Amino acid sequence: MANSNTKGFGLIPTGTIGSTPSTQGQGKYYIDAAYNADLFQGSVVQSKVGYIKTAQAAITNLSIGVLNGIFYNAATTLKPTWSNWYNQPITPANSEDLTAFVLDNPFQLFVGATDGAVAQAGYGKTYGVTVTAAGSEISGQSSSTITTGTVSNTANQWRLVRTAEDPENNDLTAAYTSVVVAHNLNQYLQNTGSAGITWQ
Repeated sequence: MANSNTKGFGLIPTGTIGSTPSTQGQGKYYIDAAYNADLFQGSVVQSKVGYIKTAQAAITNLSIGVLNGIFYNAATTLKPTWSNWYNQPITPANSEDLTAFVLDNPFQLFVGATDGAVAQAGYGKTYGVTVTAAGSEISGQSSSTITTGTVSNTANQWRLVRTAEDPENNDLTAAYTSVVVAHNLNQYLQNTGSAGITWQ
């Protein structure tokens, strides 16, 4: 039986490693006003030279967490504005940097949708998230998936923990199964990764 999901939704927080209480707290960071890539809610991000940037350029990149939204002063109205995503053409007032809110607990668990079937033997191994970040320009939600084509014991961003036990999306033999993943390559826990991503 096929899963109900027909596309990805990025990563959504769901508890923590060790089943400790999950506050789903967010860290406050900044996006350079001149940054030239879209960042959708649920997309994987990294800190680079003091700013938030996409961490989906390679599945071996380190990251600090998952984007949950942005805040800026609109250029036309000068009013404080909230958005689920960063759209490259956004021009904040006075070319100010934008505030980014990131789910940055290194032990946060997330739910994502796979882009293909995952055998039981694949659980516990590491995977990436779709390299080309995409999403809805209406809701701002990411449409990225967990990539099942490139699997590694240690090298990729996210470790597949278990199925999310979503009754409508629990067919392991089909694409878009809802699964739980944990950070494998985290900037707060490691200084460099196989892709050479550092804070600077």
